[in-house]
Amino acid sequence: MTLAHAQSLAPDLQVAPATPDRDDEALLRFADWCFGFSPIVAPDRPDGLWIDTTGCDHLQGGEAPMLEALRGQIAERGYAVRLALADTPGAAQAVARFGRDAVSIVPPGDQRNALRLLPIAALRIETTMVADLRRLGLRTIDALLEAPRAPLVRRFGTEVMTRLDQALGHLREPLQPLQPRDVIQARRGFVEPIGTAEAISTVIDTLTPEICVALSQRGLGARWVDLHCHRVDDTVQIVRVGLAAPVNDVGHLARLLHERIETIEPGFGIEAMRLFVTCAERLNAGRQVASLLTTTGSSSQDADLACLVDRLRNRVGPDKVVWLEPRAAHWPEHAQRIRRVEERPTGARGEEAGIFLAHERPPRPVRLFSPPAPVSVTSLLPDGAPMQFVWQGRPRRIRAADGPERLHGDWWGEDGKLGAVRDYWVAEDELGERFWLFRRGDGVHDWSGDRAWFLHGLF
Repeated sequence: MTLAHAQSLAPDLQVAPATPDRDDEALLRFADWCFGFSPIVAPDRPDGLWIDTTGCDHLQGGEAPMLEALRGQIAERGYAVRLALADTPGAAQAVARFGRDAVSIVPPGDQRNALRLLPIAALRIETTMVADLRRLGLRTIDALLEAPRAPLVRRFGTEVMTRLDQALGHLREPLQPLQPRDVIQARRGFVEPIGTAEAISTVIDTLTPEICVALSQRGLGARWVDLHCHRVDDTVQIVRVGLAAPVNDVGHLARLLHERIETIEPGFGIEAMRLFVTCAERLNAGRQVASLLTTTGSSSQDADLACLVDRLRNRVGPDKVVWLEPRAAHWPEHAQRIRRVEERPTGARGEEAGIFLAHERPPRPVRLFSPPAPVSVTSLLPDGAPMQFVWQGRPRRIRAADGPERLHGDWWGEDGKLGAVRDYWVAEDELGERFWLFRRGDGVHDWSGDRAWFLHGLF
C-alpha cells in the first residue's frame, strides 16, 4: 500500500527512509562474521545468507548445537533470525523463510516431505508466475509435485521445474561464495584440469610463498588457512588447516597442506585452486603458545614443538591434542588440569604454582590411578611402613619401602575436609615391581584420616 494509506490506518506509524545500499553493506558485514562458521558464505539478497556447513558442523558439536550457537550469537547482536539446515540451498532457503519453526533441520534426503506444505512462492520464482499458478489451483509445492510437468513447462517455461528440481536435489545449484574482504589469498587457474597428488603438491608450493609474503608484510601470522579446489563439475572442495599459533613460515604451512592432499577428491579434474588466510593474528599476539607446552628449552625447540602440535592437530583433530597445566594443589591427582593448546595459561606457571613446583620432592610414578585403588595392607600400628598388601586378589610381599612422604590437603578446598593427611610410601615387592601406596591419616589423630590404604600409582 502507499505510505498515505498506511498512515491513515495507523496514525502513530513510525516511518524511516529505505536505505538499500546500507542494508546490503550490513548484510555483507554480517557475511564476514559468518566465516567463523564456514569458509563458504553466499548472499541471499536482500536479507538472507547461505552458509555451506559441509564438514564444519563437528567443530560446533554437531548440527543442532551449531544452529543453536549461530542463533544465540546472532540474537546477541540484536537480529531476529530464522535458520534451516538442508541438503540443498533451495530447500534450506524455502524452509527458513516459509517453515513453521524458527530453527529447522531437514533430515538428509527428506527435502520432498519438508517442502510439501510450503507455498509455491518458496521456490523463488517471479511474483507474476506465482499468481498465475494460483489461478490454476496450484497453491502449494505438493500440488505442483502432483501436476504433470510437460504442460507447465510449455506454459511457464523451465524456471518453475528448474527451481523445484534444485530444491529437491535433482539438479545442482552452485553458490557464488563471497570472499572475505581484505583477505590474503593466492589463486592459480589451469589450462588443463589437474588431478594427481604431484600436481596438487606443486600448486601448493606455488601458492604458499605468496600468502606468506603478504602475511610478513602486514606483521601477521595465519591461524586458519583454507585451500579451495574448484572442480570442473562446478563443485568446490575445501581443505582447512588450523594452527596453534600465528605462523607465516612457508615450509611449515606447505607441510601441513601437503599432509591433507590425500583427503582431496579431484573428481573429473581441478580447474583452479585458491589459498585463503581465513583467520590471521599479530605475530606477537600468540607466540606464547609454544612456551605453554614446555617449561624449558631454546626458541628453536619451542618452534619445533609448535610445528609438531600443528601437524598432530590437523591429523587427529584440534580437540584431541591437549597439554597438562600445573595447578596449585597438594594432592597429586589435582596437581594438573587438561587444557586445549590454544588456551592461555591461568597463572599456574607463575608465582601461584611456583611454591608447589620449585621445591625438591621424591619421584612421582608415571601412571596414576583415578581414583586411587583401595587395597588391604599389613603394617605395624600406628604408623608403620607397609609390609604386605593385596591388590587384584593377589598378595604382594614388600621387600623394601621408602617413606613416608607426608602431604596435607588444601585447607581452602574440598581436599582439606576429609582425609587431611596422606603418608605416601614407595614400595617394592619381591618381583621388583614398584608401587606408590598411601595411608589416609597420620595413624595417630582421628581427624587426619581413617587409616585406610590406597594404591595411587605404578612406577
